[in-house]
Amino acid sequence: MSRVGKSPIALPQGVTFTVSADNVVTVKGPKGELHQAVDSDITVEVEEGQLVVKRPSDQKRHKALHGLYRALINNMVVGVTTGYKLEQELVGVGYRATNTGNTLDLVLGYSHHYVFELPKEIKVSTTAEKGKNPTIILESIDKQLIGQVAAKIRSLRAPEPYKGKGIKFVGEVLRRKAGKSASKK
Repeated sequence: MSRVGKSPIALPQGVTFTVSADNVVTVKGPKGELHQAVDSDITVEVEEGQLVVKRPSDQKRHKALHGLYRALINNMVVGVTTGYKLEQELVGVGYRATNTGNTLDLVLGYSHHYVFELPKEIKVSTTAEKGKNPTIILESIDKQLIGQVAAKIRSLRAPEPYKGKGIKFVGEVLRRKAGKSASKK
């Protein structure tokens, strides 16, 4: 059984929290404002400067929603205070990434470019240093949105298991395959 839902969420300095009549949680901080609709059975309250998520009973559904909404609200609080940052690198000869504003232009070894329009909530930057793989840096306050966009970018050219070519997250360890045997006996 998960105990995620029982732990309180600390509210940092400068973060305000409100719950509307239709159970929409709003968290406002120095980096922005996020909203999340919460199930009507789950209640969110402020006790001693901390957010506490409560469930009405020990039903399986209530237990699942309890941990879910506690995690989502915690991600919102972290997002509006520090934000989220994801870095992806392009591994492969001739792979390039450039951006103009929120438009990402990718060259991934296909006969055409991929032009990817990002949501306005995400800031993108690209770097291309000599001797290093090009990197894409995504920054946002919404953890769910940045993860979804990063997964979509990765799906354009997922890393293959033999040479490791493709788009991968910085620090990701890929399982590699040996390939064909070099010599015959």
